[in-house]
Amino acid sequence: MSNPLSDRINNLATSQTLAMAALARELKAQGKDIISLSLGEPDFNTPDFIKEAAKKAIDENYSTYSPVDGYAELKDAICRKFKRDNGLDYKPSQIVVSTGAKQSLYNIAQVMLNDGDEVILPAPYWVSYFEIVKLSGGVPVEVPTSVETDFKITPEQLEAAITPKTKMMWFSSPCNPSGSVYSREELTALGKVLEKYPNIYIVADEIYEHINFSGTFCSIASIPGLFDRTITVNGVAKAFAMTGYRIGYIGAPEFIAKACTKIQGQVTSGANSIAQRATITAVDADPSVLNHMVKAFHSRRDLVVGLLKEIPGIKINVPEGAFYVFPDVSSFFGKTLKGTEIKDANDVSMYLLAEANVATVTGDAFGNPNCIRFSYATSDELLKEALKRIKDALAG
Repeated sequence: MSNPLSDRINNLATSQTLAMAALARELKAQGKDIISLSLGEPDFNTPDFIKEAAKKAIDENYSTYSPVDGYAELKDAICRKFKRDNGLDYKPSQIVVSTGAKQSLYNIAQVMLNDGDEVILPAPYWVSYFEIVKLSGGVPVEVPTSVETDFKITPEQLEAAITPKTKMMWFSSPCNPSGSVYSREELTALGKVLEKYPNIYIVADEIYEHINFSGTFCSIASIPGLFDRTITVNGVAKAFAMTGYRIGYIGAPEFIAKACTKIQGQVTSGANSIAQRATITAVDADPSVLNHMVKAFHSRRDLVVGLLKEIPGIKINVPEGAFYVFPDVSSFFGKTLKGTEIKDANDVSMYLLAEANVATVTGDAFGNPNCIRFSYATSDELLKEALKRIKDALAG
C-alpha cells in the first residue's frame, strides 16, 4: 500500500530535542536512572505574582475568544517592554501575540517565503528553524561557525552567503544551542553588510534575552537602518519560566504583522486568554525580578564549563547567555569507547545515553556535526553527577 501521507510531512524531520526527551522519559519509565539534559526548559516555577494574575483572569471570566493578534492591553504592554528593554518603538499594530514563539516563527515563514527563497541560518541554529523554513518552501542556507569563533558568523561569511535568491536571515541571540551573545559592535558589522541588500529581512529570535551574563544586550532592530527590515521574536517561556503558558510575540513592520494575523486567523485564532492576561503582568514587570534565576543559571554555567574543561578531548567555549553548553566532541570520532564505535556526534549522544544514562542532543540537529548540546537547567547536584558520568564514559 502506498503511503497516503503528504510529501510535506514525509519530508519533515522530527524535532531531535523532543525526540531525545521522549526517549529519556521512556527509559526512566523502565526504571533506568536517567539524567535528562535534553530539553530547554527552566527548572524554576512561574513567579507567584504571575500565577496570581492568571488566577485573577479566571475569576474575571476571561474565558471567551481573544482577538486574533492578542488583547490590546497585552500589545500595549509588549510595546512598553520593547521600549524599556530594547529601545525599540513599536506600535500595537506591529505586535502579534501567538501560541508560543515557535508559532510566531512559523507564521513569519509562511507569510514571507515563496518556493526557492533562500534563508541564511548561522549555524548552530535552533532545531526548528531549518524545518520551518523548508516546510514553508524556503531553502535553508547554513553558514558554519565553530567553538573557536564562539559560534558567531563574521560579516565576511554573511556577505559570501548572500545570493540573488536570499530573502531572509534568521538567528538567535543569546543563541540556542551555543549560548553565544552578539555584541552591539558585532551586530553593527553585520548590519553594514545588510545595508547593501535592502530586500533581505531579518528574524531576530530574542527569547533568551534576559538570561544573559554578558552585562549588556542589543537588539539588531536597534542598529541604524535595520528596524524596518527586522522581525523581533520574543516570549515569556524562558525568562519567566512560563513554557506551558505558550505565549510568544513579534514586533514587525506593520504589513508583516497584518499578514501574520491573517494566517493565524485561519490556523489557531487568538492565543490562550488566561495566559495572555498573565503575560501582561510578566512583560510589565521590571526585569530585576528575574535576577535570582539569572544568577542561578550563571553559577551553573560556571560549574558546568569548569567540569567540562576537566574532560580530555572536550573543547568548550564560555557561553554568555541562555542555559546550554555546546561542547565540540569531534576528537572522539573514529574511536571505540567501551566497545562502541564512535563515528559522529549522534553516536556520542547515544553512547552517553546508553553508557552514562545522560540524555543530550546531537549537534547535527542544530547544524553543527561536531558538537552536542545539553541544558544546565537543573540542580547543581544533578549537573555534578551528570558530568561525572560523562567524564567516566568518555575515558573509554
